[in-house]
Amino acid sequence: MLINKYISETGFCSRRETNRLIAAGRITINGRVCEKGAEVEPHDVVLIDGNQIPRNDSEPVYIALNKPIGIVCTAAEHVEGNIIQYMNYPSRIFAIGRLDKASEGLILLTNDGGIVNKMMRSEHNHDKEYVVTVDKPVPDEFVKSMSKGVEILDVVTKPCEVYRQSDNVFRIILTQGLNLQIRRMCKALGYRVLKLERVRIMNITLDQLERGQWRHLQQEELEILMSQLNEIK
Repeated sequence: MLINKYISETGFCSRRETNRLIAAGRITINGRVCEKGAEVEPHDVVLIDGNQIPRNDSEPVYIALNKPIGIVCTAAEHVEGNIIQYMNYPSRIFAIGRLDKASEGLILLTNDGGIVNKMMRSEHNHDKEYVVTVDKPVPDEFVKSMSKGVEILDVVTKPCEVYRQSDNVFRIILTQGLNLQIRRMCKALGYRVLKLERVRIMNITLDQLERGQWRHLQQEELEILMSQLNEIK
């Protein structure tokens, strides 16, 4: 089993956080500093900072947070404004995916490494919906260009759904997760993002959640989410 999958399934942290720990040289396997892409066998001894990995044996937790601007989606304690300190949840949780510091809106958190792995594997296949305010009016040409795909980071983004909501505001539904994708797409077309809010991930919505507030997912929401994840190849 790959090391980042192994650690995420203990509930200690996500695969992305595991990769950061590996890069920092904080993980060892049988006394040797772990390298990215390392595999773990059942008999191997895996330590983080010289300590055994505490397993999370508590009940699974699934949370929807309306993230404010300025909060960073990382579990790294040294990062000011990190999402774990902000939540101050009584048991260990971590964010599923990310939402950049300057953006706001829906982010999911959990202690269930299994669902994190499923969602990260399907990152380029599930819907994420955003409401975006830009610095000038968006004509039909802008909507068409965004919908067809925009060249950023040496690739052309996948076709997506874009709807003008008002003069300077549009909605966009992505099935991709490129770094700062919407901001880069807008910049490539000569626009600057003034506000970016994620309002939906698959079937999960903010559901009138106030900025900075969070809620546990309802059982029906969770069942639909799990069903959709199982359908994605």
